Amino acid sequence: MNWHQKALDSEEALLHDLSGLLRINSVYDPETSEPGQPMGQGVAHALEYMLDLCAAEGFRVCNHDGYVGYAEYGPESAEHYVAVLSHLDVVPVSGSWTTPPFEPTIRDGKIFARGAIDDKGPSMASFYGLKIVKDLGLPLKHRIRLIFGTDEERTGLCMKRYREVEPMPLCGFTPDADFPIVRAEKGQINTRLMFQAPVQTVDQSAVKPDLQLRSFVGGGVANMVPEEARAEISAIVDSSISIKSLVEAFASYCEAEQLKGTAHFNGDDVILLLEGKPAHGMEPHLGINAGLKLIHFLNVYSFDHPAAHFLQTIETLLYDDVYGEGFDIRMSDDMSGPLTINCGIMQYMPEGESFFHLNLRFPSCGTCQGILDQIAVKAAMYGLDIDPPSLKDPHFVPDEHPMIEALQRIYEEETGEAAELLSTGGGTYAAAISNGVAFGPIFPGMPYTAHQGDEYMDISVLMRSTSIYARAIYELANLDL
Repeated sequence: MNWHQKALDSEEALLHDLSGLLRINSVYDPETSEPGQPMGQGVAHALEYMLDLCAAEGFRVCNHDGYVGYAEYGPESAEHYVAVLSHLDVVPVSGSWTTPPFEPTIRDGKIFARGAIDDKGPSMASFYGLKIVKDLGLPLKHRIRLIFGTDEERTGLCMKRYREVEPMPLCGFTPDADFPIVRAEKGQINTRLMFQAPVQTVDQSAVKPDLQLRSFVGGGVANMVPEEARAEISAIVDSSISIKSLVEAFASYCEAEQLKGTAHFNGDDVILLLEGKPAHGMEPHLGINAGLKLIHFLNVYSFDHPAAHFLQTIETLLYDDVYGEGFDIRMSDDMSGPLTINCGIMQYMPEGESFFHLNLRFPSCGTCQGILDQIAVKAAMYGLDIDPPSLKDPHFVPDEHPMIEALQRIYEEETGEAAELLSTGGGTYAAAISNGVAFGPIFPGMPYTAHQGDEYMDISVLMRSTSIYARAIYELANLDL
């Protein structure tokens, strides 16, 4: 069977349907949330769009109150099913865009739009993979179920609801990571550390501050390396530091660090803006954290005590460290690599909340409780309170599982490349089921533009993924498990 040719035959129709899906702004929107559309109107529209496509193909569809939907094909009498899990929600728009993010555009063999690679393109590839199997009339032993989530980028309420109301599959995959096969995922801890009672480490009466930090904001998305940071600063009367000299020093710092920074005067205050380099929170070493870079610059100056405590604490615990050394939680294992920390949001408001957010990913050699206990030790030292965390345990599928062996064979025969088993710091729907893996769509060496400006999916990769998914769906649906 030439699965790739079958996929190529459907390219025009696939791109047409995908463009319609990409035009839908499916960012979580609490202002339009109501019964039947808990994630907001746009997300609900995306789910309805996908289920309508599936129903038109004769698949059996179900919508669980707007939280999650699925489309099923195969013998209704079959006891078990195999799942393909994707999501239709997208992250908020950020970064620089050549064309509007919800107006899909094809340039240089790529389709550009928010969600093109994460995860609407792969969702559509899975749908067309199942459509190919149906159109060929191939016999299936198990049912195949395409599951469409609506809250993957936020809190995962969609799969929580699914597990409450539906039986679990025999096994399955999500097209939301890397090829060949991601069979292990790191655990995750997401929480805010709140500044409540600053620890006075020196006699403040002996220290006369020069500057006042009126506000500081770095980043805005917990699972992204901040690409922008902003600080508003004023000089204290009789200060030994002038605002002019601060601005000059900031310009020199930006030049030395090869960063773009600007200064804007607001009356007697100055607003410093610094640009970093965005990256996904699972790979913080690939980005430049604008918030931490700006804090590093400011930390050499004398600020009023609450601000100094904010700057010094974050500098000590997180600057130039993505592996947890500042919290004494560095760890690694052979299966999934090192623990990583992304500080995606930092905020200082003298009359409001001051905090920093940790997006932490850890290997299977660690535990949520053990890591939180150590974070609590450091939090106590610096007068921080820990918000109730969002937790995810590490996940892995044994190498000898029949699904792993089948997917390795399929990938190698379809691509001619070795099917190495991988791990990820990302969180995918694979962890929502006991025997779930991530399977594409990113091939080795490909750039990954999810969560970034000018997000895209290469059309040749989209079609190659569609062919691999079609074959995987067919073979897994006939696997003896």
